[in-house]
Amino acid sequence: MGGAPLRRRRRRTELGEVVGSGEHRREGLPPRGSGIVTRRPLVLQLHKTEDGEPEYAEFLHMQKRRFSDFALVRKEIQDETDRMTGRSKMISPVPIHLSIYSPNVVNLTLIDLPGLTKVAIEGQPDSIVEDIENMVRSYVEKPNCIILAISPANQDIATSDAIKLAREVDPTGERTFGVLTKLDLMDKGTNALDVLEGRSYKLQHPWVGIVNRSQADINKNVDMIVARRREREYFANSPEYSHLSSKMGSEYLAKLLSRHLESVIRARIPSITSLINKSIDELESEMDYLGRPIALDAGAQLYTILELCRAFDKIFKEHLEGGRPGGDRIYGVFDNQLPAALKKLPFDRHLSLQNVRKVISEADGYQPHLIAPEQGYRRLIESSLNYFRGPAEASVDAVHYVLKELVRKSIGETQELKRFPTLQAELAAASYEALERFREDGKKTTLRLVDMESSYLTVEFFRRLPQDVEKGGNPAAPNNVDRYSEGHFRRIGSNVSSYIGMVSETLKNTIPKAVVYCQVREAKRSLLNHFYMLVGRKEAKQLALLLDEDPALMERRQQCAKRLELYKSARDEIDSVAWAK
Repeated sequence: MGGAPLRRRRRRTELGEVVGSGEHRREGLPPRGSGIVTRRPLVLQLHKTEDGEPEYAEFLHMQKRRFSDFALVRKEIQDETDRMTGRSKMISPVPIHLSIYSPNVVNLTLIDLPGLTKVAIEGQPDSIVEDIENMVRSYVEKPNCIILAISPANQDIATSDAIKLAREVDPTGERTFGVLTKLDLMDKGTNALDVLEGRSYKLQHPWVGIVNRSQADINKNVDMIVARRREREYFANSPEYSHLSSKMGSEYLAKLLSRHLESVIRARIPSITSLINKSIDELESEMDYLGRPIALDAGAQLYTILELCRAFDKIFKEHLEGGRPGGDRIYGVFDNQLPAALKKLPFDRHLSLQNVRKVISEADGYQPHLIAPEQGYRRLIESSLNYFRGPAEASVDAVHYVLKELVRKSIGETQELKRFPTLQAELAAASYEALERFREDGKKTTLRLVDMESSYLTVEFFRRLPQDVEKGGNPAAPNNVDRYSEGHFRRIGSNVSSYIGMVSETLKNTIPKAVVYCQVREAKRSLLNHFYMLVGRKEAKQLALLLDEDPALMERRQQCAKRLELYKSARDEIDSVAWAK
């Protein structure tokens, strides 16, 4: 059976025999003998090379070895079959892939299948007849497959299982080529003209007769050039077949199949081109996803690193500025967390009647205050303001953790960086280090805001508060009884609470400004400045280490690039066929 390839190859090949699947026995490059000789499918790809180039063969399972001795090729086919099936007469559907490169062949792909058989012999299961037919059907049913129905000339064509099966899967005969072998072994006085001239059994395509090497020729290592010459001489000198000699023989069959394949491909060029272009687009998208290979030049590597850093920085800024999600969490810190933390400060306990009395009394010492407990007021206010340090620091830390998370997300979203785990780690470390510096600056600044409130109290606030007035109308006259009453301490606590509330509103507005200025603004402006400086000082080897890719990804890109090259080559060859006259 010959499988029509999706594209023609402008390469080389060495052809042993044109073979297919037929009646139980086989001749040519695969092993020969009695019984079922071909026990695994053989996918034979022929590649035409330039004249004068050496002939050689390669197996897919032995890619690194070239065979120039085709006797060893036959032996390897037998050995590889035995590796899969043992030395029994069992069959296997797993194909052997063989490529042959030679100037003496046409570009063609053939698949040699086990010959159809009618009975199981000793050592074979009863199901082998059905197994072989199912295997053959799995190939010949494919619409791209061209069927070589091989039958021996010394048997009745009416009993040919190959022809019968071909007729079932290809009732129109568009894909079927009839091949007659063993013409030289027919009884004297008989010939196969009725078959070859289409009178006995007519096919859409003409029958082709071939004469293969005998087993004696193979044993004597008669090469294919000599075998082809003998085949041409046989048809040219045969009284029965000389008038058909130009359309007989393995060489003619190979050219006939090649021309037919080309005509099939031409008819299917639009769909094939569409499929190839789609595959190329998918592979190029994958290459963009995987990234292009890295240059070895230090300058180019530095440029690549800086470009990757800029790509990351761009995504990071998009998170902060609203192009991507995440930056809104910083607003949540100021709008929710900070106000909630300020409300939870224990001012009710700190400014309780008991604590106010205690602080005011301790502030007076052994002499009671005369008019107003100023020292007590200051102590109450300053100790209250210390509570604001906690929410200030917590706001700085909360924004710091948001920024760290955005760095992590941005690195993960920078597609180009996924190729370079070492650079990812270095970039993350440098970003976290920079954010740590911004956090320290943010803490210093916000704590200064709290300290500034403690260092200078707004006196005017207290001057506007209502004053205690005696019943006689003399506000300056002392009234020690009133000043040490419960109501007096409550008024002091209330006054301090009002002042603290004013300060709280102020800090609720100024702390976010300080945090944004010291952390968010600096992260947008100079997150990677220090990293850029370090990278600029690195030598070529250090730059190469930063661009050390994951080996699995490198292998994937290499495979993708090879496939892309093959598809583009196929497209070029198909274009050349499409435009050829």
